[in-house]
Amino acid sequence: MNFINPKTDFGFKKIFASPQSKEVLISFLNAMLYNAEPTIKDLEIIDPYAAPSVTGLKDTYLDVKAKITGNKTVIIEMQVINVEAFTKRVIYNAAKTYATQLKRREGYSKLNPLIALTITDFILFENTEKFLSHFVFKEVEENFEYYREIELVFVELPKFNKKLEQVENLIQSWIYFIKNAPELDEIPDKLASVPEIKTAFNIANRSTLNLDELASLEKREMFFEDQRGAVIKGMQEGRQEGLIEGQTALIMRQIARRTGEIPPETKTRIRQLSLQQLQDLGEILLDFTSQEDLIAWLESASA
Repeated sequence: MNFINPKTDFGFKKIFASPQSKEVLISFLNAMLYNAEPTIKDLEIIDPYAAPSVTGLKDTYLDVKAKITGNKTVIIEMQVINVEAFTKRVIYNAAKTYATQLKRREGYSKLNPLIALTITDFILFENTEKFLSHFVFKEVEENFEYYREIELVFVELPKFNKKLEQVENLIQSWIYFIKNAPELDEIPDKLASVPEIKTAFNIANRSTLNLDELASLEKREMFFEDQRGAVIKGMQEGRQEGLIEGQTALIMRQIARRTGEIPPETKTRIRQLSLQQLQDLGEILLDFTSQEDLIAWLESASA
């Protein structure tokens, strides 16, 4: 057997947001959010980009969104590359998703709690060895909580280094699955004993994908490897310009693969983008189908 990588956007959505993924997502969220207690009894997987459009708000980067027990919303993002201002983006995504619950003229009492679960393939918090961190608003001196309207939960994959025989509980089982599934050629008995994780492996089996899904997966895997290379190149050169040059070259290759040769004037506009804009473009260009999509994005970026 050969399993897709849960750390790609395609793989994560396929495993945790497919029609057959409901019980899988319930088990995963109970593990990550509630210490493996069966707090979530039911949920509804929803389109993470179905929120009402609000003029002036930037795009939100989400992989999975769900309504869970207690009328809470959970948003999940799987992030492989530590892009500029990523921690600010996490807060922005949470705040935007929370605020856009309201329809025009609705009162604040209609707002429901939100949990933002972020999984990173890099270390965010150097001051702790914990791979699972949970943040809420608290009073600075007396440490009592503000109302739990927004919670931030982070899973840092590089901090989890247990071997399969060292895995002790449901939390660790799910993290082991996300981190190691592509390297496995069969479902380990230890993980197969959890029905939801066994289902996740079956969904992740490459042999179950159709040709369009395989093509989409391969493009995303290639993109992530190219993006890693661009970041490494920039870091090795030790300067911001090197990182921008590497990211620009990556973007140019990806656009050419998807839409054909890029006109010189468009290349000039891309080279004028900031590092943050290049990273934003890198996130969205996988959805481009024509040069017109690129031009429209560039126009919005310069507005």
